[in-house]
Amino acid sequence: MTEFEKYFTAIYDGKITACKKMRLQSERMLNALTSPDKYHFDIDIANRHIDFIERFCCYPSGDKMGKPFTMELFQKARLQALFGFVDDNNKRQYNECLIIEGRKNGKTSETGAVEIDMLCNDSEGSPQIYNLATQREQATLGFNACYKMIQKSPFLRKHIRKRASDLYFSHNFGYIKALASETANLDGLDVHCAVIDELAAIKNRDLYDLIKQAMGARSQPVLFTITTNGFVRNGIFDAQYEYAAKIISGKVQDEHFLPFIYELDSPEEWEREDCWIKANPGLGSIKSYDYLRQMVSKAKADPTFKPTVLVKDFNLKENPQSRWLTYEEAYNGDKIPKYAYRYFIGGMDAADSVDLNAATAIFQKPGDDKIYVKSMFWIPQSVIDEQDEKGSRDGRDHVPYKLWIEQGLMRTYPGAKVDKRVFLDWFCELRDNEDIYPMIICYDPWHISDDLLRAFENEFGKKTMRAVRQGVITLSSPMKDLKADLKEHRIVYDDNPIMLWCLLNTDVKADINGNIQPCKSDKSTQRIDGTAALLDAYVGYCDVRVNYLAMI
Repeated sequence: MTEFEKYFTAIYDGKITACKKMRLQSERMLNALTSPDKYHFDIDIANRHIDFIERFCCYPSGDKMGKPFTMELFQKARLQALFGFVDDNNKRQYNECLIIEGRKNGKTSETGAVEIDMLCNDSEGSPQIYNLATQREQATLGFNACYKMIQKSPFLRKHIRKRASDLYFSHNFGYIKALASETANLDGLDVHCAVIDELAAIKNRDLYDLIKQAMGARSQPVLFTITTNGFVRNGIFDAQYEYAAKIISGKVQDEHFLPFIYELDSPEEWEREDCWIKANPGLGSIKSYDYLRQMVSKAKADPTFKPTVLVKDFNLKENPQSRWLTYEEAYNGDKIPKYAYRYFIGGMDAADSVDLNAATAIFQKPGDDKIYVKSMFWIPQSVIDEQDEKGSRDGRDHVPYKLWIEQGLMRTYPGAKVDKRVFLDWFCELRDNEDIYPMIICYDPWHISDDLLRAFENEFGKKTMRAVRQGVITLSSPMKDLKADLKEHRIVYDDNPIMLWCLLNTDVKADINGNIQPCKSDKSTQRIDGTAALLDAYVGYCDVRVNYLAMI
């Protein structure tokens, strides 16, 4: 029985404890093995890569440094899957592999071995192999690991030499090179293999997209990624994670993308030692139980360290400790149910017309304690124009503004600033198009002109407009209640990614009496405008709740 069969069968049969996604993926792997279609599994081709790695590669660091690299069962099974499925012409099925696993599970050695194998052992002429990262220093870490593996191997160091910027293999004119997004010129690449050691640390997806496009001239290229989870949300990691999860569940069909996601199935499992292996396939062989026990013990005693352990050791999505909400508290994937809603309570954040602007409408239906939230966001057209001029897909704040605009979640306003009349127009749309009327609309009196206020009053009546002064006296108690409702998943914001982004970005400012109000983090790219608009509406909701429930 091959390592492929042993590993995935053991997961499928429950002999190896695994998360739901790995159980599903194991079933997919076994089905592909037993029911070949366009591609079949060739163990000889798969083992050609395994045998090369174990024969010629050495550990680059640790107490095994310099000793032959012996792969674990899970590592062999994954690489056999990557290299072993081929068509009738022996061309590989998979050109991209994403592995998400906890830290200290041997990913540096594994990625280094894959790079060297792809350089020397893939029958490719002049292969270009790249270590990818946002910063050159980070990309160099993987590059240096490769160099150490080569230096410790008598065979490899005889044939691969270090030049000024690469590791050169003269037999096929190929090389391994570190590559960062800050590199001056990234055009003209002809990539055979690219390795990303920490996808979660990459904020800008431009580097990833460029590398994918640069593989087009190769007959069987490979993009190989091993990463932990991270604290950067709405970036390339989240996009790849969601894509991989949809492939595993069968919602998306992509026969060339091979995903392996190791994670806990729920946050409650982080204190259960029998569940740790779900996120750490090398636990007990590469990563020691004692090390992980120490990390968990410290996280229990130090709440500021807990998010790091949940994210990096167990691959749970989490927010930094300084944030108002954890990821689990903020995230709600529920959609707004269809219903003839009659009245809403509005809120709007108009603090900065040159950046993100937000408006919300919250409403309920009889007999349902959930609070439903519709939102709209605006940004100046100049922000998108600047993004296009730079050729960037991520935009100024490292989030997909253009995608959100295409999805109808955000709108642009011509010029360099947003005319705040867009708030009035949107609330009128709700009334005229959806037949839902404002009971009250809450606003910050410091950031609305007298002319615009009169326009609102003329449209909806003076009694509809309610000023919400920003400060702990007004905001503290409602903000605490809003957090409680979010934690109980009573706030349903229609799975809006912009609202989630704003909620996750929100920090808390507290006074000596424990009163709180929202504030921005030190990073100017982390907008909280959606939170501010939602909180204004929620303040109004708290004030008129009894009357509102009577009206609906």
